[in-house]
Amino acid sequence: MNQPIMMPAIAAASDTILIVGHGSREESGNQEIRDFVDMWRARRPGWRIELCFIEFAPPELNASLQAVAANSRRVLVVPLILNAAGHVKMEIPEAIEGARITCPHTEFLLAPHLTACDPVLAILKRRLRKAMGSLDMPDPTTTGVVILGRGSSDRGANGEMAKMARWLLEEGDHELVDLAFTGITWPRLEKVVQRQVTLGMRQLVVLPYYLYTGTLIQRIHRQVEHLRAQYPQVRFACTEHFGFEAEIFALMDQRVEDLRAGVPDSRLPCDGCSYREIAHDHGHGHSHAHTHEHTEAQPA
Repeated sequence: MNQPIMMPAIAAASDTILIVGHGSREESGNQEIRDFVDMWRARRPGWRIELCFIEFAPPELNASLQAVAANSRRVLVVPLILNAAGHVKMEIPEAIEGARITCPHTEFLLAPHLTACDPVLAILKRRLRKAMGSLDMPDPTTTGVVILGRGSSDRGANGEMAKMARWLLEEGDHELVDLAFTGITWPRLEKVVQRQVTLGMRQLVVLPYYLYTGTLIQRIHRQVEHLRAQYPQVRFACTEHFGFEAEIFALMDQRVEDLRAGVPDSRLPCDGCSYREIAHDHGHGHSHAHTHEHTEAQPA
């Protein structure tokens, strides 16, 4: 375990780190995020760390920004979210803008989301190795891989997942590493499995691209069971969501350290305002309706 980094007393007293999770309809997913926060607090006892959710669970984002600002010189907002869709690009920056107006004496800094990056790739590679070890014939040339994510109406968020699939392909021996989504966009898991079986794959590994559990994780495992029955000649392995991997803690540490050091980040210029201007110019004000009628927004 990493040794806790002891921050100067003045920094711990004046800074509050506000983790922003998405929130889930499934309470077990919200509890996993709370458990993550408790574990992070234990690893970083010199840091004041608070948690809020965008939806489905208290405490709520806007109210939390106001609450932590009352006792903080500076609030470091750190999204515990894998991909940057509307929540990261629009809702969180808009909430921060509102807090800056009502709390002018508090500085608010926004960190980027976790992103598609080498630490996340390391988690996928480790999960894939473990899944291959569970198969009867761990031959990558006859074993297809499917990275399965939530899906978004934002092409950038889907593109981050596509990048991870490409990286996994280039750093391994598998001939097929495909991408599938549980909702909102395509292709879906069933179609990708059908393609890989047609191309001669005798085994398939499904890698859920989720941080925490929730209704979608439960649905994924049901889908894999249906696929086992549909393709009895194919061996399936399905890994778990990321959970409490060391790389996630390290990424969160880095987000805080970068904010404190004033390291610029080009992924969300001006707290995402460029994205919001484009969206509003095209008449696309953010709404939950376009995602939740199809599938749960990312809890994990």
